[in-house]
Amino acid sequence: MTKKRVWIAAGIILNSEQDQIFITLRDANAHQGGLWEFAGGKVEANETAEQAVIRELNEEIGIQVTTLAPLISLAHDYPDKALQFDFFAITAFTGEACGNEGQAGVWVAINELNQYPFPEANAAVLAKIVEVYGG
Repeated sequence: MTKKRVWIAAGIILNSEQDQIFITLRDANAHQGGLWEFAGGKVEANETAEQAVIRELNEEIGIQVTTLAPLISLAHDYPDKALQFDFFAITAFTGEACGNEGQAGVWVAINELNQYPFPEANAAVLAKIVEVYGG
């Protein structure tokens, strides 16, 4: 049986000095629950990945994205799920990043991201962040 690939758009939200990134904790009952993630969600029908990440970040963490750029795209297959990711660097926004849906959210120094457990699919993203922004 072939798994349907789910398209996800997520934001790597950088602070104004570009030395910290906002991450959120996945709900314990969600897929890959209890791990940290970059906020985002499913790309809906008739929506681009850019439109999806802007909408999701507004809904999930209460920010209005003003500047974004593609950072990395990748596919990752878990035993129970097939995912296609588009990650965007969010370098300017209005509003205050917080867990709008009750999830924990923290600003983390780029060189400390490796101290937070992320889903396996995020390994390439974490490496790309260090490559582009240092760490």
